[in-house]
Amino acid sequence: MSEESNPIKEYLFEYLESKKIQEVTSQSKFPELINDVLENCFDKVILMGEKEESIATFATGLLHYLLTNALIPSQRKIKHKGVEIDIVVPNLKTLENDPDKALIIHIPKTMDVNEIKQKLDSLKKIQPNNKNIWLVLSKKIDFQNNTYVIEKNNPSFLKIIVDIGQFINVQGQNKFKILRI
Repeated sequence: MSEESNPIKEYLFEYLESKKIQEVTSQSKFPELINDVLENCFDKVILMGEKEESIATFATGLLHYLLTNALIPSQRKIKHKGVEIDIVVPNLKTLENDPDKALIIHIPKTMDVNEIKQKLDSLKKIQPNNKNIWLVLSKKIDFQNNTYVIEKNNPSFLKIIVDIGQFINVQGQNKFKILRI
């Protein structure tokens, strides 16, 4: 299954490839890398399409790239029981068998509070542990869920990879201790 090309993801990956990713990831400097990407790419990404959708695409691409480079197992853009999931850590099988050891990350393409609440309600049907449903938003909106805001000069998104790594370690998913975090 191949994805169609997306100018936001192409721009993001081109920028990331220009960085010394292996050096950064081996030294666990994910917050610095995320900050660098936000400082240098965020403004241009906003101009590449409808703001909320562009930011969601940017966040999804960046998270997928960082999870891969942090050696954190994840699946993205999957459906389970009719519910679309943006990112599940570590995988769908864990979510089905032991939801307490699985994390769902939802990256809405809207800031409509009612739409986000509806999506959270549908996600709760497949992930009953509300603290294991995290949100990535383009602006601060108060939800009970762990929320990361992706924007320049906002430190919350900078620590998302470290927090995901800690979640995996606490849940005992890091059997081989290969995470670079």
